[in-house]
Amino acid sequence: MAGTVSDKQGSAATRNTIQRALVLEAVRSLHDHPTSADVYEAVRRTYPNISRATVYRNLGVLANRGDVLRVEVPNGADRYDFFNEPHYHAKCRVCGRIVDVDMPYESDIASKVSDAHGFAIEGHEIIFDGVCPACQKAGA
Repeated sequence: MAGTVSDKQGSAATRNTIQRALVLEAVRSLHDHPTSADVYEAVRRTYPNISRATVYRNLGVLANRGDVLRVEVPNGADRYDFFNEPHYHAKCRVCGRIVDVDMPYESDIASKVSDAHGFAIEGHEIIFDGVCPACQKAGA
């Protein structure tokens, strides 16, 4: 019986649902690296009865499947990116906006890291800090 439950959970995680499609479409339509709360509000506008838990759960599934990129922001809420190829981001230290950085992704950077603690480096995420053009203009 445990195998049956596991099989059901596995199929539920990979099965496409209407709710998952709505969440994916919301991430794709919000080109500003939305938070899970932003995605929830966008989905709720067209599907008012959807629960916050359903949106958050589906965001997790989509990120785990590689359909969207989860951008883990230090000291901030995770963001979601419809462009799921590896790339770098910049975060405005004033308003918190996240943008894509136009520079080549260095896939072999992990091989250049020597670690004295025995870690097997498998990947990297880099978020540059700075001030976005709107905040610069506002004098922040």
